[in-house]
Amino acid sequence: MKRLYNRPDAVVDEAVEGLALVHPDLLRLSPDPMYVTRADAPVRGRVALVSGGGSGHEPMHVGFVGPGMLSAACPGAVFTSPTADQVEAAARAVDGGAGVLLIVKNYSGDVMNFEMAAELLAADGIATETVLVADDVAVEDSTYTSGRRGVGATVLVEKICGAAAERGADLAAVAELGRKVAARSRSLGLALSAGTVPATGRPGFVLADDEIEFGVGIHGEPGRERRPMEPADALTDRALAAVLDDFAADELTGDVLLFVNGLGSATPMECAIVARRAVRTLGERGLRVARSLVGQYMTSLDMLGVSLTVLRLDDDLARLWDDPVETVALRWGR
Repeated sequence: MKRLYNRPDAVVDEAVEGLALVHPDLLRLSPDPMYVTRADAPVRGRVALVSGGGSGHEPMHVGFVGPGMLSAACPGAVFTSPTADQVEAAARAVDGGAGVLLIVKNYSGDVMNFEMAAELLAADGIATETVLVADDVAVEDSTYTSGRRGVGATVLVEKICGAAAERGADLAAVAELGRKVAARSRSLGLALSAGTVPATGRPGFVLADDEIEFGVGIHGEPGRERRPMEPADALTDRALAAVLDDFAADELTGDVLLFVNGLGSATPMECAIVARRAVRTLGERGLRVARSLVGQYMTSLDMLGVSLTVLRLDDDLARLWDDPVETVALRWGR
């Protein structure tokens, strides 16, 4: 394995430190326990947003810390949940007196540790609410989860809730909004090859040259099936069909946000080809892609593949999506 690492056990520390060093205007690093806050935290009178998860999904979550999005992020080891003390310390650091929203992907370790942190915060009178993201339609129960996995919709929840908090919405309203976004989102991923875990130097799974994993998880968990490779349009149609079939028939009208996410090694050209087909296919189903996001935002190390997320929009969600954001990975409107 050829990689630009120093030591496998140092990749997370060094990567997070590197981001903080090159973005001092946006990020402030706490090394022990490790978490990253926006440089101006705490923001008095504003709801704080805290998320996190295993590393290996960059730019998720540290890349989404900043005005208009997260107040803090807690990076765990590669594919390993952050600890409760990371989450608790991060929440205390960014609490501006209006409470803290915890945004949690539905993985057992994440859920447990964020719940423990919420209990510790409540004991000291810090109000918290939790939004659980479980948008992966591939499987109902899987490795690391009870119920559906939390994947691409997490980015959308963080952006839209961040905008609402920036506008001054209270904790209950921001939490309700996050649950709305999570409930109106569906996702599915597919992989042509697995990511290579630094600690082992080996891919998480092996596919034949003519195979794909359909419905893969962001940690390399198996999906619905291992099936023959097909052209990009056919794979896109197959993934979108699974996503759209999970909505009720009367929900498939109006405007949507399309999120085409590269899983690590998909090139911009490949992501654009998938997006092209997805926009056309959604149009044929009577849906207008009113907003979109295309690129590498929630990766799985160097996995070659993409995930597709569809969010049913309304006017409020579209306006909040358009609000200014200034983070390492997302910037517009400022």
